[in-house]
Amino acid sequence: MAADLAKCRSVWLLLVLGLWLAGAGDVGVSMNDDLLLPYAHGHGPSHTHRHVRECQQVAHGNITYETCPSSQHAGLPVAESSVFETDVPGTSRWVYGHMTVVHDPLRTLSVLEPGGPGGCGFNHRAQVEETAQAAGCLFAQNGGFFNTSKGQCLGNIVSDGRQVRDSGGIQNAQFGIRKDGTLVFGYLSEEDVLDQENPFVQLVSGVVWLLRNGEVYINQSLEAECDSTQETGSFRHFVEVVSGRTAVGHDAEGKVILFHIDGQTERRGMSLWEVAEFLRKYGVVNAINLDGGGSSTYVVNSSLASYPSDHCVPDSRWRCARAVSTVLCVHPPRCQPDDCSGNGICGDGHCRCRDGWTGAACDLLLCRPPACGDHGVCTDGGCVCDAGWSGHNCSQECTPGLYGDGCSKTCVCAHGGTCDPVDGSCACPPGFHGNMCQEECPLGFYGVSCREECRCEDLCPCDPQTGSCKTSPQGERNSTLHRAGHCLAKQMFTKWRKEEDDQRQRPYLTERTWLIFTVTLSSLLLASLVFHLMPAYKACNMGSRFLERQDCSYVPLGEINGGSPPSRRAPAKGALHCEDSDSQEDVWSQLGPGRSGP
Repeated sequence: MAADLAKCRSVWLLLVLGLWLAGAGDVGVSMNDDLLLPYAHGHGPSHTHRHVRECQQVAHGNITYETCPSSQHAGLPVAESSVFETDVPGTSRWVYGHMTVVHDPLRTLSVLEPGGPGGCGFNHRAQVEETAQAAGCLFAQNGGFFNTSKGQCLGNIVSDGRQVRDSGGIQNAQFGIRKDGTLVFGYLSEEDVLDQENPFVQLVSGVVWLLRNGEVYINQSLEAECDSTQETGSFRHFVEVVSGRTAVGHDAEGKVILFHIDGQTERRGMSLWEVAEFLRKYGVVNAINLDGGGSSTYVVNSSLASYPSDHCVPDSRWRCARAVSTVLCVHPPRCQPDDCSGNGICGDGHCRCRDGWTGAACDLLLCRPPACGDHGVCTDGGCVCDAGWSGHNCSQECTPGLYGDGCSKTCVCAHGGTCDPVDGSCACPPGFHGNMCQEECPLGFYGVSCREECRCEDLCPCDPQTGSCKTSPQGERNSTLHRAGHCLAKQMFTKWRKEEDDQRQRPYLTERTWLIFTVTLSSLLLASLVFHLMPAYKACNMGSRFLERQDCSYVPLGEINGGSPPSRRAPAKGALHCEDSDSQEDVWSQLGPGRSGP
């Protein structure tokens, strides 16, 4: 018993001395000599998530991780940290470490990048004290693994809702907190990591799943995470060697347990088997192992509370804390999100919302004027925005390319035309027109809405955008001109052929026919003239003969009527007859002298 007491005092003395030396100023930097790496080349197994799923016990089905609703105890204290010193069962070793119980993990536990946001992007490494002080951590310990030569953060990392790094589906043990507060432990597929329905707000990768549902899960982890070699030996040696260790888990109430022990590889500390048994004994349900060896560090209120195992540069008589990558930080309650959705102020972990907003994150609109501004109307379901506007309070105009109610419709303006956010009508650039700006200005016009007429010589076309005459039609426009010319020529030739065909089919008289008609008509006219002139000529001819041969004789009437012939005397006036000589001779010959008629 006395020997145990003396050993205890010696350990405490060493711890106090180490803490004093660690805080005694810039003694030096870590030599990184106590390396505990699970893989010799690269990080993580090469097989897929399917391999992990198929190799696990049938009792787990296809689920390769475990979940638990997190505790939401909002009272004080935020967390409880205990220092312990204990012997390791079955050995003569004693270990010194810390266990921290986080009562409200969703609002008080974060995964931090080294030195602050952006640290992983620059392959930056920082001591846990530095990162914890910048973030205002109450308690902090080192987290995930990193490349010891390049400083690159390894595994999946999500920090306060920001995805810092995606491992690409590498199958190592993971710890994360989803947006609804669900705790997740185990192996995740790429789809699980990138799930946006209930995304991770915190996520960090370890190596080896220590406890699954209260049972030691190391053997299954050896199979799932490969038996690859690493700098201190085989992967199994990484599990079995004693060293400083860091782990994270949860209890049955959903409280997160941070575990840390000091050690030095192959000299003091615990193996992962011993860590798993220790955590199971204290009621931890699920837990994964984090970076250990010289990286194992614990900080309280920005001060180092652990005993580093790395020697210092330039004086190896001292021990220095190592610069690591990610850090698990327990801090005062923070609002989710930190800026209260831009609609409130965070205080003591609670959002104090501005007028018009409510909810734990101030993301629910209390719709009352003027909450919806000038571009919306308040309803029981919130703001109903005018066409062309969106957002909780209808203050955001539709982004270019969208229009309509809720900015839900996509513009279809071609050739760089701008879309009206309300009705989607297109304002065309110079040189184009049409409802969707799909048509180039017709030949001879240019400018906005094709209102300007070209002023080129010989009525040549101009540039549809600038009106310049020093241009040559290109592409579709040149093809259009070619087709138009071809079409016009074709129409002209068709018209000419049609006119020729019409002329050819229309009846007409030849010159010979006209000559015959003319001669015939002339002959008829001449014959008609002769026919009408013959009677006149004949009459005139008879008249002339009568005058030349006429004889005058006196025949008494009584003698003609049968009376006695009177004595000849001169014929009475009016009784003289002038007749044709032939006729008279006939008359007189028939009557005879002294003969009377009947």
